Amino acid sequence: MSVPRTTVSCMTDISFWTLPPDRMVQGGGGRYNITVVQPPFTVRAEDLPPNDPAAARAFAETFPTVDAVVEELDPVSAFEIPYLATRADLDVIQVGCWGNVMAISDPAMVDNGNDTPLLYEVTKLQERFPGARIVGRVEVDCGESHTEDIIHLPGGPMFHASGWPTMDPWELTGDPHAVAAALGISADVLEAHDIDFDADPGEVEWADFATLALGEADPWPMGSLKTSVFRVRHTESYTRTMEELYFIGG
Repeated sequence: MSVPRTTVSCMTDISFWTLPPDRMVQGGGGRYNITVVQPPFTVRAEDLPPNDPAAARAFAETFPTVDAVVEELDPVSAFEIPYLATRADLDVIQVGCWGNVMAISDPAMVDNGNDTPLLYEVTKLQERFPGARIVGRVEVDCGESHTEDIIHLPGGPMFHASGWPTMDPWELTGDPHAVAAALGISADVLEAHDIDFDADPGEVEWADFATLALGEADPWPMGSLKTSVFRVRHTESYTRTMEELYFIGG
């Protein structure tokens, strides 16, 4: 998807990248989002108010992956994740602020198993929004798909999983049984979604469990919800990580 440009100052001369903007990305598919739901948790995405562009920009500017917002682009629907074709596409993020639900999609949050950026970012957000339910889902195609998923409940249990399907080792933190119980997700619901916590971790669709944790509040499948779109300069450390991940061999 091509995102049209609409505004402001584009500081292309100030960058941490060492590769040109037209360099082709390796492994352009995937997802990389965090959703913050503040009470009431029973809110339905279809009932959310329109996106607040000013709040979305403020959220983007304070997000740890972002060094600066350099340009605002045309808004797009939440499900229209821009495809990563070139290095320049890695600087485009989506942010939505719809009442008590905030969400961000940022390719800087992906990882290949060397670190757990999603866990770090969600932990920081929990400090900012202690009463929120925060869910993160990241998947990147590196020949195989590396996934990282997290559910963080207010004042309660947390579960985090990171790894490669059918491969060891997996990094698991927390108890998914406790999280499911706290959310009221029954064994029948888990079975209906083919989620077995006692199976080999690489065979469990942890992203499906994270989706259940969001329930009807999940904004990302919604064509009716608009997100703000920003071209950003990521921090130097996140830029370096993306160069290593998306451009194998330099």
